[in-house]
Amino acid sequence: MSKNLEPGMTLPDFELPDENGELHRLSDLQGDNCVVLMIGRGEHCPRERQHQKEMVRFHEWCPVAFTEVVTVLPNDLHDVFRMRIATGAHWTFLADVDLEVQKTLDINEYTDVHHDNAGVPHTVILSPGLRIEKVYVGYWFWGRPTIYQLWEDLQEIHMRIKADYDPTTPDARAAWEAERSAAAA
Repeated sequence: MSKNLEPGMTLPDFELPDENGELHRLSDLQGDNCVVLMIGRGEHCPRERQHQKEMVRFHEWCPVAFTEVVTVLPNDLHDVFRMRIATGAHWTFLADVDLEVQKTLDINEYTDVHHDNAGVPHTVILSPGLRIEKVYVGYWFWGRPTIYQLWEDLQEIHMRIKADYDPTTPDARAAWEAERSAAAA
């Protein structure tokens, strides 16, 4: 069982390079938004490639939905770039070159006798503050979430964390009016 990946926990704020070697902290990529974090098996995997391709459509919705997407692969910078380009993805891909993520979460795919650094794929939904909301284990391809499962998960999370999710409620209206009054003062 993976470690440090239980709903309610805070994910460690990993700092990893993108395919250009530029370091990124997960918290900086997240900002105030939710994050769909895909911790992948590796560039060599056709199932990984297929899942990343499926996420391209999902990513089209994210800029208007206050949601970020990040992929972490246990590969070098070149292989991370190859995966991003091969799938047509336009979100941030990070390289877990030193296997820091894999070791911290204890997700090395010990059953893969051909690829030493293969990881057990996980899709982790994070609310602001890197709070773990939901975890999918994609060792089997069908364990990975569909874009519509993610939609439902993020809908439920946003209902809970966004006070103005339904702006027709009296509380949301009162909060909006209080903000306007404070700004005018």
